[in-house]
Parts: sequence; structure tokens; C-alpha cells
Amino acid sequence: MSNQNGGIKGDFDDLVSTLRAYVRQETIGPLKGLGRYVAFGLAGTTIFGIGGLFLVLATIRILQTETDTFQGNLSFLPYLCGLGTCGVLIYLILLALKRDGRRHSNG
Repeated sequence: MSNQNGGIKGDFDDLVSTLRAYVRQETIGPLKGLGRYVAFGLAGTTIFGIGGLFLVLATIRILQTETDTFQGNLSFLPYLCGLGTCGVLIYLILLALKRDGRRHSNG
């Protein structure tokens, strides 16, 4: 069989070209898809982070301007409430990650 299509060298060249095509198909294609997935993930994370920052700043600003309770010795309390808002956001993120992990482990 090797003698009909160019001998052992022809078979070896066919093997190398087939392996190259396979490696391209199985690595480069999925890596392009992974790059898109990572890009959308980073964009979503950035937007969510900016939104969380604005939420914390809004909490602090509302407590400082709209209430007269936090004046004088209690002026640090709006910042503690902002820190509490950060804690709630972190808890919600961890809860979503835990739920998402459970969903993927069952499938």
C-alpha cells in the first residue's frame, strides 16, 4: 500500500498534515471561543463592579445628606452602612456563585 501513493515518505507527510489539521481544529477553534467567553465575562464583571461602587457611594451619600441623625459624633455611621452594603453585595455574589456551581455539577 505504501508503494502505491509515494512510499513511506508520502504516508509520513500525510500523517503530519492530518495531525496539523487536527491540532488546529481542536485547539485554535476552542481557544477563540474561550477568548470571547472571557471577554464577555470581564466586561460583565467590570460593569457589575462599577454598579456596586455607585450603590455603596449612593448609600453613604443618602445617609449623609438626607438624614440629620448622623451628625457630630455619629458621622462615621454612614460609612459603616456603606461597608454593610459591600458585605451584602459580596454575600449575594457568593450565593450566586454557589448556586451556579451546583447547577453545573448536576449536569
